[in-house]
Amino acid sequence: MTPKSSVLLHRISHPPAAAVDVAHLQLRDDPPAASSTTTIPDQVARYHTHAVAPNQCCSAVSQNITAPISTVWSVVRRFDNPQGYKHFVKSCHVLVGDGDVGTLREVHVISGLPASNSTERLEILDDERHVLSFSVIGGEHRLSNYRSVTTLHPAGDGEGTVVVESYVVDVPQGNTKEDTCVFVDTIVRCNLQSLAQKAEDIARRRNDMDD
Repeated sequence: MTPKSSVLLHRISHPPAAAVDVAHLQLRDDPPAASSTTTIPDQVARYHTHAVAPNQCCSAVSQNITAPISTVWSVVRRFDNPQGYKHFVKSCHVLVGDGDVGTLREVHVISGLPASNSTERLEILDDERHVLSFSVIGGEHRLSNYRSVTTLHPAGDGEGTVVVESYVVDVPQGNTKEDTCVFVDTIVRCNLQSLAQKAEDIARRRNDMDD
């Protein structure tokens, strides 16, 4: 049987310069809500361990998707096409690389956000374990030293996919950790909800063709 870890997906306050394991994140002040807890395999949880400096915050968001992992992964792994499901992305251009680890992309976001573009590097692309990670290394934005890790694993009932996305980022000057996490969590949550809709639409169309 695959070992499991209980993952409490909450915004948290961190001890200084700590290595924070998202597999055990929880709010210090508020008790975790039952709906905020999801269980993921230990081999997946280890990817969501981040070293968090005193001026940084870290959080994670999960999304259940009624579609096979292969379908969801086919969308997530396209580092060259984040706008395929991220509605805040207006365009993306690959600067260096062909989609392998080390590839650099320039992402332009829609108006209305406190950013215009970012340069991002692909850090992990594991097709076998369904893990993708990227870091923001430049651009005009407020999310300095941002690093994101996205993992996919089968849902507990064997039907569908669970996506977990965690991140660590510097807290901008003039903002609190809570403010920063609220902002980034909202974007990540919207992205994952959009991913769910797209992957489920693809799965539905394939099922209709098979019928």
